[in-house]
Amino acid sequence: MLAAAALLVVSCKEARTAEGPGLEKVAPEEVGLNSERLNLIDDLFENAIAEEAIPGGVLAIVRHGRIACLKAYGNKSVVPETVPMTTETMFDLASLSKCVGTTLSFMQLVEKGQVRLNDNVSRYIPGFKPWTDPETGEEVEITIQDLMTHSSGLDAYVSVANYVSEYGENCPDSLMAGIAARAGRHFRPGTGFLYSCLNYVTLQNILQNVTGERLCDYAQKNIFDALGLEHTCYFPMNGEKPSKENWESLVPLCAPTEVQADGLPLVAQVHDPIARRLNSGNSGNAGVFSTAEDLCVIAACLMNGGEWNGRRILSPATVKAMFTVPEENSPEVGRALGWDNSSSHASLVGDLLEKDCAFMHTGYTGTSMLMDLENDVAIIILTNRVHPKDTGGLGRLRALTANIVAGALTD
Repeated sequence: MLAAAALLVVSCKEARTAEGPGLEKVAPEEVGLNSERLNLIDDLFENAIAEEAIPGGVLAIVRHGRIACLKAYGNKSVVPETVPMTTETMFDLASLSKCVGTTLSFMQLVEKGQVRLNDNVSRYIPGFKPWTDPETGEEVEITIQDLMTHSSGLDAYVSVANYVSEYGENCPDSLMAGIAARAGRHFRPGTGFLYSCLNYVTLQNILQNVTGERLCDYAQKNIFDALGLEHTCYFPMNGEKPSKENWESLVPLCAPTEVQADGLPLVAQVHDPIARRLNSGNSGNAGVFSTAEDLCVIAACLMNGGEWNGRRILSPATVKAMFTVPEENSPEVGRALGWDNSSSHASLVGDLLEKDCAFMHTGYTGTSMLMDLENDVAIIILTNRVHPKDTGGLGRLRALTANIVAGALTD
């Protein structure tokens, strides 16, 4: 498998100047990283490809606002044909969309005075039922902050097959109505952690009710285009008009995901079933496609207080609030607003980076983004591990990569 995959590498030792809105590419030593140490990461990706955990992937490391390492490994596709991976490949970000699409958009609503974090969800979603204490009958409203920190207690997911059977494909209104009225509420809001895609579908609907725009349109205009990102977008489906004007030219750049019943993989169609089958690709829980270089710009922007190269998407105060774990939540939650810090899902930070200052997220398809604010370093790993089939895991690769990056820091 490894021989067929043909490892492709842009050396960390190469220093190149970026064109356009992207970040400058420099040798690692220029930003306090050791090249030889970073090259140890190659073995991790080679082994993952050899074990068929992934067909290939892209690694990017950002420090002090510059790209210190950008590498492509293995293959972008193995079905229906073998195509080598490149650093220009666009990936289905899966749940990483919750951060770079939904969360960044929603934090703009907060700083514009359109919503408050402690607002009850029922203020924006009529009929959104509260949690009810099974012993006393006390009702406790779920807030926007509860949704953003996965401390609402909402069910993790829905039965897509049941929704399709009852309402048909593409039923966003029925999906939201079901979350509002029928989804389980498993504990008093703020007292526990239950990672839930339904939290972010609800946030999507709040944003759409407040702004009058689809999430995909709002994020495209106010986040992706505002930062000058040329290869980041949603791909709405089922006749919905994409919010990216040149979306057709981006489709060939997309890495395929899981092979479907017709023998062909999904390409430029979001893998997540809620997003693809119920929400037509415009979904708060998944749906963003992007490249490693575009995510590097987002990371640099956030680590620089919400502004990059004269383009500001959030104020420093908003970024600080976003990267703060609410004190009123139970310690086991461990989530900031959108981003993970110390929950049970935060193992990708590894053993050596500054855990108190590290914020991260993963995506089911094989993507992840980690920012250590203390060391001003970000690690972006993009793979399509669900191609050609949904097998394999990347938890250990992510943590070991973080350890190697930490070990490569020279200042």
